[in-house]
Amino acid sequence: MPSSAQVLLCLAAVLAAAAATTAEAHSQCLDNPPDRSIHGRQLAEAGEVVHDLPGGLRAYVSGAASSSRAVVLASDVFGYEAPLLRQIADKVAKAGYFVVVPDFLKGDYLDDKKNFTEWLEAHSPVKAAEDAKPLFAALKKEGKSVAVGGYCWGGM
Repeated sequence: MPSSAQVLLCLAAVLAAAAATTAEAHSQCLDNPPDRSIHGRQLAEAGEVVHDLPGGLRAYVSGAASSSRAVVLASDVFGYEAPLLRQIADKVAKAGYFVVVPDFLKGDYLDDKKNFTEWLEAHSPVKAAEDAKPLFAALKKEGKSVAVGGYCWGGM
């Protein structure tokens, strides 16, 4: 079973690779939002959506709640409903972790109808970090060690 350090190392490698991309690739990423039509169809989800997390958050959760190790994954600008993000959460959960993917964006995901700069001003990663504090406290109160990972916006 992988250790917490191994999971963090894996997440760090993913984030480092993402940071190494050029501005053009970043723009391309924003131009290619996830295909939500495959949600629940082609990609079987092992987890479930909960609506009553500490701090009033809803989230996709996967893995055994009895695990002493938790990973909180912060989504990119396209939100916690992205099917591939949930697939990543399920893979981490299979390694023995309780995984929580909170909806820090509260359903207001970036799409082509929104101005990116204005959207980003309204969705501060600093506020999301504050919103996560009750969740972290609750997980720690349950005796879990907590690791955090994120992609794009969630990596901030």
